[in-house]
This record gives sequence, structure tokens and C-alpha cells, in this order.
Amino acid sequence: MLNWFKEAFEQGNRKRKAGDNMKYKLNDNKWAWHNFHTIDESLSLNEVHFEKSIKEWRDSSSDNDTNCLQMDTLIPGREHIRGSLIYQQTLEDQKDYNFFHFFLTRDFLITVNFKFDAIESVREDLLLKQMDDADNAIEGFFVFLGQILDSNLTKIDGYEKKLNDLLWKVKQRNSLSTFEEIYESRHELLVWKNLTVPFQELKIAAEEAFGDFAAEGRQYQRTAKRTDRALMLIREYQQEIATLVSIEEVVSAHRGNEIMKTLTVLTTLFTPITALGAIWGMNFKLMPELEWKWGYLFAIVLMIVSTIGIYMILRSKGWMGDILKGRKKNSFFK
Repeated sequence: MLNWFKEAFEQGNRKRKAGDNMKYKLNDNKWAWHNFHTIDESLSLNEVHFEKSIKEWRDSSSDNDTNCLQMDTLIPGREHIRGSLIYQQTLEDQKDYNFFHFFLTRDFLITVNFKFDAIESVREDLLLKQMDDADNAIEGFFVFLGQILDSNLTKIDGYEKKLNDLLWKVKQRNSLSTFEEIYESRHELLVWKNLTVPFQELKIAAEEAFGDFAAEGRQYQRTAKRTDRALMLIREYQQEIATLVSIEEVVSAHRGNEIMKTLTVLTTLFTPITALGAIWGMNFKLMPELEWKWGYLFAIVLMIVSTIGIYMILRSKGWMGDILKGRKKNSFFK
């Protein structure tokens, strides 16, 4: 078996260099995997019972570059699912992603445009070895999907440290840049979810199309659990991010109210001074206070007394609150 695997892999490499179809007959010829670089290369493929379906898939895939999934279950034993899958996406550029087309039956798998080097942890030789242990094409396809998911899970797991740092930054060094980081993290989770949900759909579609023949497979179950684990992590992280967003919104609202409260108090406190200054600045003909000996002193004392009086009224009603207190370290509102 090992010698056969080496020969098959070396032969595949030679064909790759020539730009030809890469066909692997796996697990003692129980099933086959056809891997093409372009959709046009698949024209050489000849699968008698699926010619019409493959042609329809080829025609629809030629101008498709996003997720899609179709199935055909009309003829028992000849069920198949086909479509396209985005398996890699950068966080910076919407148009910077990788996808491949696939056509899956019980006995063979066709893939087009899959780039092994786009997935950091996927090695073609090791992937082929695992697929060679699969009993049928469905199991082989889920080995294929499982390896892609494993690579994505590694990155999702690494997100935990980033989120933990963000949790403490909100309390210790909160600022507008922290708020920006929270929304960047939220966007990152949405990208991961957008990549993972199609795997969940494929899992359900395979069971719908092939029934227990797919659902009882070891590789199917393993990849299904891996998909559930990825979605569980994303869901939990989204809840934590949502909590952080709520905290930031409450803090922002509180501080906004505090600013308005401060401005209101200051305006109220300076109302007597403003009023007296306005009256004093009037130029009426008869102004008896111009002859007062203690006019200035009386006016200043009146301003101070009225300001203190208003301050005491506001304080007695509790409207001054914590405005006059300094902020405490590691506190959201103080």
C-alpha cells in the first residue's frame, strides 16, 4: 500500500506539472478522486451515469465564484451533491478569497481549483494518505473538508487570547481605539462564521442526499463534530463580544449624560452672575446705584450668595452626583 501511495503521488506530481487531470484511485480502487486546476480540464472526464449532471455542474460552475449547493436524489444509488465552496478568506479584503468547485457521488469525487498552498496546515501527501483510508468518496470528501476545518479551527482557537486581552483593555485602558478593536473583532468573527456555516450545510446535505450511508461514516461524524465545535466557539465568542459592545454603549451613554449634567450645573451656577452683569451693564438715565458707596461690594456679595444658594439647592436634590469626584483607576463609571 505504501509503495502504491508513493507511486500515485509521484505520478500526480508529474501530471500536475504537465497541467493534466490528477486522478487518484483510492483504497484499493474502491473510489476515485479527480482533481482539476480549471473547469475546462474536466471536459476529459467520462463518468457514464452522470454525464448530464456533470455537464450542468460544469456549465454553472464556469462563472460562479461564491458558495452554492445543489443535489440530485431522483435515482436511488446515483445520488450526488455538487456546488462551490469558499474555504479561505482574508480579513482585510473582501475579494481576497479562495474557493473550489466539487461534484460528489458514492464512488467518485471531482474537485476544481483547490489550492493546497492556500491552507497552511494542509499537506497534499498527508491528505492523500488519509483519503486513501476512506471507504468511499463521501468519506474521502469529509476527510478533505475536515482538514480545511482543522486549519480554520487553529485560527479560531487563537482568537481566544485576543479576546481575553480585549476584555481587560476595556476596563484598564478604555478608549475610542478600544471600541474600534471590539468592532474589528466582531467583524473577524462574522468572517469566520461566514466561512464555517457552508460546512454545516454540506454536513446536512450529505445526510439528506446519501442517508445513513453518509451519516454512519467515521470521517463524516468526525468532521460533523469538528463543524459543531467551530460553530460553538464562534457563537460563544460572539456573545462575549456582544457583552463588550453593551458595556461600551452603557459607558458611553453614562459619560455623555455626565457631560450634559456638568454643563447644566455650570450654566445654572453662573445664571445669577450673568443676570446681575446684564442688569449692571444697562445704560438707563436714572441709575441710583451709581451713587452707592458700597455698590461694588454689594453686587459681588450678592453674586456669591446667590451662586452658593443655587449650589446648595442642587446638592440637596442630589443633582450634583459624582461630577465633582475624580475618576478611579480600573473603574467604568468613577
